[in-house]
Amino acid sequence: MSAFSIVHADVHDAEAYAKYAELAGPAVAQYGGIFLARGGTAHQMEGEGRSRNVLIQWPDLETAQKFYASAEYQAALALGLPASTREYTIVEGV
Repeated sequence: MSAFSIVHADVHDAEAYAKYAELAGPAVAQYGGIFLARGGTAHQMEGEGRSRNVLIQWPDLETAQKFYASAEYQAALALGLPASTREYTIVEGV
């Protein structure tokens, strides 16, 4: 069963966040993730929302969790977290 990462972010340091993205993108691919939305125009219909939204599809929940805990992604997060305010959720698909 597929799983999805849903990320909502406000970027405060574009240069540092770009370095995060340089590492995060290849790590997503390494773990079999597929970007379904990455930035792009968003229309916040309810709630407060954030300026950047990302949706990643994973083969399954276990892979999504392994990716997040991986050394590759944790190295990216070391750059991305200080450069942004984010929410990151992994949800199992149907």
